[in-house]
Amino acid sequence: MSFALILERQIASLVHPNVLTCQAERSRHEAFILRRLASSVSVMCLAPLFLAIYGAPAVWHALVFVWCVLPILAVVLLSRSGDLLLAQTICVLSFIGAATTIAAGGGPWEAALAWLVLAPFEGVLSQNFRLVFAGGALAALAAAVLALADQTGWIKTGFGTGDAVLLILPAIFYATLLAYGIVEFQRKRDRSAQLRAEHYRAVYDAVGDLIVHHDRNGVAEFVSQNCMELFGLPAAELMGRGLFERIHVADRPALLKAVADAASSADTICTTLRLRAASPATRNGARAESVFRWVEMRSRRFSVVSGSRGGLEACSSQVVSILHDITQSKQREEDFEAARAAAEEVNVWKDQFLANVSHELRTPLNAIIGFAEMLANAQLVPQDPEKRREYASIIQQSGQHLLAVVNSILDMSKIQSGAFDIRPEAFEIAPLIDLCCDMVKLKAREGGVELVRAYPEKLDDIIGDKRACKQILINLLSNAVKFTPREGRVTINVRPDGTHIIIAVADTGIGIAAHDLANLGNPFFQAGAAYDRPYEGTGLGLSVVRGLVGLHGGSILVESEVGRGTCVSVRLPLDCRRFSASKNCTAKIETTARRSRLDDPRQFSTEMMVKKIA
Repeated sequence: MSFALILERQIASLVHPNVLTCQAERSRHEAFILRRLASSVSVMCLAPLFLAIYGAPAVWHALVFVWCVLPILAVVLLSRSGDLLLAQTICVLSFIGAATTIAAGGGPWEAALAWLVLAPFEGVLSQNFRLVFAGGALAALAAAVLALADQTGWIKTGFGTGDAVLLILPAIFYATLLAYGIVEFQRKRDRSAQLRAEHYRAVYDAVGDLIVHHDRNGVAEFVSQNCMELFGLPAAELMGRGLFERIHVADRPALLKAVADAASSADTICTTLRLRAASPATRNGARAESVFRWVEMRSRRFSVVSGSRGGLEACSSQVVSILHDITQSKQREEDFEAARAAAEEVNVWKDQFLANVSHELRTPLNAIIGFAEMLANAQLVPQDPEKRREYASIIQQSGQHLLAVVNSILDMSKIQSGAFDIRPEAFEIAPLIDLCCDMVKLKAREGGVELVRAYPEKLDDIIGDKRACKQILINLLSNAVKFTPREGRVTINVRPDGTHIIIAVADTGIGIAAHDLANLGNPFFQAGAAYDRPYEGTGLGLSVVRGLVGLHGGSILVESEVGRGTCVSVRLPLDCRRFSASKNCTAKIETTARRSRLDDPRQFSTEMMVKKIA
């Protein structure tokens, strides 16, 4: 560590704490302390040399030494009180005391004159006119007293009356006027700098953005005061490395690069960063999670005068940055991108829906048209009554399938538009489950699928829309049977859960891939959808279930694993009347890619009575 740095730190430690916040006042105190300590220490170092050359000092020599080291007392008082005017007054008195002692002791009058002339200049550093004039007046008074004493013969001072009038007093007067001119110049310069600072402050306030001055290393040396209004942070918190530490870790290299590029070029450098603003306070006084605000930083280089070297002003480059809050713009961009992605996804689903619906509608329509033409054509109609009944049955089944597809589309449209009205009524859930199982039992038997139903012997009645609950159960059971291969099992399990009831439909079918779970329940979506899929359907079954469960104030849990089947658990309140006022509810679907073992009848037998097995 260099001697200059050590000395600077020692001088800074002697400055009174009250002036540390004002850079100009702190500089005055440091300059005074350094100058006074240097002069006093120099005198003390020269004292042994004086004794070696001249021997024992006279009394006036000792008094002059005391006057020369008296500024050390002024330094101590300044460090303790922070009163620069008092410390400089002591120094002025020491100058006049030293000059008077030299003249009265018979020393060279030229030395006394030098001390008297220096007295008014002590007020220059404090920029105090009263101290300048007081120093000049005291110096003139001391010169006049010494001249009068020399004229009367009381003390031989070397100050003759003519010398005092023609040389000493004009010199002191000129020194006083010169000190006054210096103080006036410094005051005007400071006033000009203050006006310029006020001008820039007004410009900064009018801009409405955060203004930061950096050095070439990105250290913040100035932060505009509107920081509290913009980001809830005091300006002092962003000074130094505070701004760098509040930038998102991933954006800190971009900050340093922008400052470095701006400092090395004449262009305006733009970059986008995330700034950690003040955390909003919660009701209990605690701080919430940190909030990052998006800011656009525009940086440009400017030059400042750092001093003078060899009579020329030395300039250094700094960077001024304007930080504009673009959080709302970023949010709008994200919302727009999300809306665009959602629209594209809806378009994909609609394309899939049109493809599925065209298949689902054309297949029964072709059958209806084909067999109707055969029955209407006398040449093609079969003579066997059994054949005619078979064709009529095919037409009926195709029409029923076509009606089911149209009803699903209409139900989904009503649910999405809020036009689907539910009519709450009290009913038993067990008979409804038996009815729904009987309705899909034939299809399960044709597909070689075992259908198991289990529930406690006593179940509370549900207050809900019985028709909607029936549609929920039929859709879940039909999907489970459809996607379960031969010799598989479909299980419907009912169990109470406090003020709710849980209906779980599990199968041992093909399961759902993990990447398709997030889209379950969306209209027109089919897991693993393809034009050549082996399973028919529009993809609206679970969407209708989701809407109906939402109208009842329930929720859905889907557990699925490829190759191990799927379990859909519907949680419904025992009384849905407090939820029925909402027309646009959509049930929340939670998904997990881990399959539970709710389809094991042995587990049912340990937990509840297996009432019926179909």
